[in-house]
Amino acid sequence: MTSSNVISLEDVWVYYNETPALKAVSLDIRDGEFLGLIGPNGSGKTTLIRVILGLVKPDRGRVTVFGSPPDKLGRERRLIGYVPQRNLSDWSFPISVLDVVLMGRYGRIGLFRRPTSVDEEIALKSLEAVQMREYARRHLAQLSGGQQQRVMIARALAAEPRLLLLDEPAAGVDIHGEEQFYGLLKELKEKHGLTIVVVTHDIAVVSSHVEKLACLNQTLYIHASPDEVLTAGTLQKVYGCEVELLAHGRIPHRVVEEHH
Repeated sequence: MTSSNVISLEDVWVYYNETPALKAVSLDIRDGEFLGLIGPNGSGKTTLIRVILGLVKPDRGRVTVFGSPPDKLGRERRLIGYVPQRNLSDWSFPISVLDVVLMGRYGRIGLFRRPTSVDEEIALKSLEAVQMREYARRHLAQLSGGQQQRVMIARALAAEPRLLLLDEPAAGVDIHGEEQFYGLLKELKEKHGLTIVVVTHDIAVVSSHVEKLACLNQTLYIHASPDEVLTAGTLQKVYGCEVELLAHGRIPHRVVEEHH
């Protein structure tokens, strides 16, 4: 890894029951990069995030995050914020928005220490960063899906990360909400100097906000600017069928095969 790369993967292979989930993936993600990771269902996107987090050990290849293997990270681990896929069963638990965000502090203060007033102020500032401070005392279950996802980002920000990983963060959010959501991520990246990797199915919406796209379908097909990636030939290789980007109003979307 060079000093400008936060994440580096070299010839990474992962197998599940002798079936490859990732094949010969090599990818460098630079400090401050805003990357959209795209590909069809079952293409290995979540597996790649789990490899970066150190939750899945590659069968072959080399991975470094902040210059060290993920499972060997020491204090640097606290520099990683993670927003997993949204699980509807998680949202009915009777917990306040502020308490959810305070969970992001435990990586810094320890699981068995009570948050201090300093931790609470950091949590409130994290909520303010995602325009959710006024909801701090509400129950999480009272919020909309888009608001809940903002709270999850605030929880990740409360850890004061340098790297933010998000897995399908806008799933279940309408297209207007998606535009706002990715716009917010872009603002946070610029304000806090974050490196952001976001897994998404919605190529067209995310492509208007990210600096780079990485196209994955077990192997990495391309890692380049949206203009270089969003060509019929590239998308057909990744998705294995005809892909068309159609504009309905201002916002385009991806159509696989026929559009009706």
